[in-house]
Amino acid sequence: MLDNGRKQYRVQWRQGGRGSKQHVKCFDRHEDAVRFETDIRRRKQLGELALFEQSKVTLDEFAREWWKRYASTELARKTQERYASIWDLHVLPRLGGLQLRQLTPGLVAEFQSELRAAGVGEPTIRKTLALLQAVCREAVTWGRLGSNPVKPVRKRAVVRKRSVRPLAPVTVERLRRELPTDLDKALVSVLAYAGLRPGEALALTWGHVRERTILVEQSVAYGELKSTKTRATRSVRIVAPLKVELAELRLRSGRPGDDRFVFPAHDGRPWDDDDWKNWRRRAFATAAKKAGLTDVRPYDLRHSFVSLLIAEGRSIVDVARQAGHSATMALDTYGHVFDELDGAEKMNAEEAIAEARSTRCYLGATSKRLIVATESNVIPLFAGAS
Repeated sequence: MLDNGRKQYRVQWRQGGRGSKQHVKCFDRHEDAVRFETDIRRRKQLGELALFEQSKVTLDEFAREWWKRYASTELARKTQERYASIWDLHVLPRLGGLQLRQLTPGLVAEFQSELRAAGVGEPTIRKTLALLQAVCREAVTWGRLGSNPVKPVRKRAVVRKRSVRPLAPVTVERLRRELPTDLDKALVSVLAYAGLRPGEALALTWGHVRERTILVEQSVAYGELKSTKTRATRSVRIVAPLKVELAELRLRSGRPGDDRFVFPAHDGRPWDDDDWKNWRRRAFATAAKKAGLTDVRPYDLRHSFVSLLIAEGRSIVDVARQAGHSATMALDTYGHVFDELDGAEKMNAEEAIAEARSTRCYLGATSKRLIVATESNVIPLFAGAS
């Protein structure tokens, strides 16, 4: 055929049988047309033609469908917000206009290099590639791609910037004494002496507080109940000082029923995001400053619980189970604590907490069980008294 005086070669094909939509593609060179026609015939024979057609949608178009069908219903709200920010800032401007079939491992590797050259931090790059890989995984599942182009790309491991710094019981108690209410003190105790994540602590009902354990089966995010971070239920041993404190709190609260929250918002419902931010700023941060602590977050209290378990001589499997993550993650996060306490005299967590709460206990005191803290009061070292 002729087009503006130039000879063109046209390839026609149908994705289905007779009556289905006819597709046409034109080429300036005969060899290109023959090569394309051969590829179409091969795809027909292998049953890949439908996949070939569906992969012509752009990454942006597919991502919108992925968001509607998957992300909006399966992902937590906080995760959705983080993913939306990463996508709009890093993926969409660089890759959004490409067709799915144009995504290759080589192109993704080049994309990773571009992010690094633009000064994007390694943790963000890793999260960006994880998001892109998740989107492409569903593209494979839904028959839009034959394979995931992100999976083969080597990602740099993110090195932890600093080791965890658990607060010693004496330091936790100094922080608790600066908090304004018994409810605030009990929340810090649950974080530090039961190792719950903040969202898990705020989702606790009185029915979860049992005779010997605390049952952790839900969490709170943006004022709504959801599953735990690992989507698994676990039980955590309740140490005697915490058990007594919670019993007294329940009594002073008028003996609320098992279905009532241990730490309710003012209207009895779970805390929303504003409630949590206000508590962190007005109660926790103020108390931490008065206690002489800097750069301490409520989440950091969880590390204190883990360090107490390690000091008792608990196995990595038991530590991981009660902390609510894998043994691999526990070893990666707390390996230096295991090393520090390896070979040291075992310490009973209940005794350490009880002694820290005693009016006779002060930093540097000598007793049957000496608790020593560094000048920053963040890394506990447990040893027998001389």
